[in-house]
Amino acid sequence: MTRISLLRSLWRRTRREAEEDAEAGRSIVMPVQNVAAPLRQVLRRLVMALAVLGLTTLLVYVDREGYHDNSDSAVDFLDSAYYATVTLSTTGYGDITPVSDGARLTNIFLITPLRVLFLIILVGTTLEVLTERTRQQVRIHRWRSRMREHTVVVGYGTKGRHAIETLVGQGKPKDKIVVVDPQKKVVDAASSDGLVGVLGDATRSETLLRAELQRASQVVICTERDDTAALVTLTARQLNKSATIVVAVREDENVPLLRQSGANTVVTSSSSAGRLLGMSMMSPNVGTVLEDLLTYGNGLDVVERPVTKREAGNSPRDCADLVVAVVRGHRLLHFTDPEAATLHLADRVITIKQAAPPAAEG
Repeated sequence: MTRISLLRSLWRRTRREAEEDAEAGRSIVMPVQNVAAPLRQVLRRLVMALAVLGLTTLLVYVDREGYHDNSDSAVDFLDSAYYATVTLSTTGYGDITPVSDGARLTNIFLITPLRVLFLIILVGTTLEVLTERTRQQVRIHRWRSRMREHTVVVGYGTKGRHAIETLVGQGKPKDKIVVVDPQKKVVDAASSDGLVGVLGDATRSETLLRAELQRASQVVICTERDDTAALVTLTARQLNKSATIVVAVREDENVPLLRQSGANTVVTSSSSAGRLLGMSMMSPNVGTVLEDLLTYGNGLDVVERPVTKREAGNSPRDCADLVVAVVRGHRLLHFTDPEAATLHLADRVITIKQAAPPAAEG
């Protein structure tokens, strides 16, 4: 793939598609909170209002001798329900009135508080519906103001999900991960998983800016197509010069192009899977160990950590876990490199260690 083909791919986007992407890019989906569904909330409030209406009707019917109906003087159960309805709704036609002292006291101390409660239920439901959008905007504004040094994951498919699982397993909080994807159902799934989702085309600067990529420290790009990955990488590097960008591509021939576009690390999914298949065929045990190393939190894990004060000045072989490489400054030294024979306090080591046991569920 060449830069010309990338430009052609970008040129083929129609104006209608661009307008749809711009519309989608305006949507930010916050993590799902543990609140009742809107329909369930309305039904619950409706039941409460009917219960208040039923109680008021019962109070009036029990004390029906203290009321006067202008039409026929007598007050039956239907008249009691009618009086309760017009009273709680503050309509008050005046055709049925309390005339005895007991009925008037009941209206003062019981029916009036029930009327207030009835109005609170109705007004509360209305206000909740009216303020839901404002509440969502406040959540988004608050999220934007505190989002720093986070991770943006472009694509929430199989690769993106496993990348996030590994990040979370290594201690990355979910509120520090933002998912960008052009499919609404995928963004909703990310929101259900406790992640912030941005709906839109990641090749557009507007979408990545809504994900606060300009203030992110890490970017993981897991798109379905290599040309899309290259465009996203170019856009992300233009917005953020210092973030670490890791990209997954299908073909080895596209790796140099992705590196030129600004990617720090490029992982070739198809060739990596092919090599793992070949190793497993020649030696199933080697394939099992590699699969174990690639699965975080199970068996053996590959981790990068700083050198401790006790380890500084010693050989990597003296560490409690197995050191396979040393990171010194911007250089990666393999364990066979003579420069890695002595650890420095400012070094970082890449080690293989036993995975921590899963936390017991309480």
